[in-house]
Amino acid sequence: MKIAFIGGGNMAGALVGGLLQKGYAATDLSVVEIDPSARERLTARFGVPSVSAAGAETAASDVILLAVKPQQLRAVAQGLRPMLSKQLVISIAAGIRTQDLSRWLGGYAQIVRVMSNTPALVLAGVSALFAMSSVDVEGRACAQGILAAVGSTLWVEREELLDAVTAVSGSGPAYVFYFIEALEQAASELGLPAADARRLSVETFLGAARLAGDSAEAPAILRARVTSKGGTTERALASMEGNLVKSRIVEAVRSAAERSRELGDELGKD
Repeated sequence: MKIAFIGGGNMAGALVGGLLQKGYAATDLSVVEIDPSARERLTARFGVPSVSAAGAETAASDVILLAVKPQQLRAVAQGLRPMLSKQLVISIAAGIRTQDLSRWLGGYAQIVRVMSNTPALVLAGVSALFAMSSVDVEGRACAQGILAAVGSTLWVEREELLDAVTAVSGSGPAYVFYFIEALEQAASELGLPAADARRLSVETFLGAARLAGDSAEAPAILRARVTSKGGTTERALASMEGNLVKSRIVEAVRSAAERSRELGDELGKD
């Protein structure tokens, strides 16, 4: 299977690297990237062919994966129109809805839209996928297999749910980093050296996330097991509850989802 990447940024690089680790040949992948330094890096790192503009190799691909900035996608899509016949088009451009992309592609409907996140850069991402109704089982399996190269995957059957995905997992790494920042600050203010504060904060988050991922029990149960009556954890959680931390987080995620819907409206305009 031949896969052409349009855009050679971080996410494209992560996918190329993940696919190579999964056994794809470098000659089965190609990258279209206008920045010459980015092309050089990709070729030097992965050995994949890279060019400055889409052409015959792109047209001959089985899959075209759009990894450009959302603001660039309309122009890119219009340039791809004459090259499309039966390729599967996968878009990882945030916010661009399939109906808008299809319109820019001249009504082409073999489209899967993906919302991934930055842990894909270390092959630990999670990607939510939505397929237009004309994409068959084989096409869905193809898209899922490609995104599985950089982490786990899940399907949503209604495209509007990608706004929630964007708010939870797309923006989610920033929330995690924000919490780690707070833990580091508290640790430093309590007298721990900066290096130790960072290590304790990051590794605590990594370990707790792994414990939650490996457990069939709800996070609330796991939390309760760490919380002894009258102990230190209980006091910390009581402080958070008193300051409405959980409800504020829920409110923040709702705000992110609302902004995702707004961006879809703005970016999809003709």
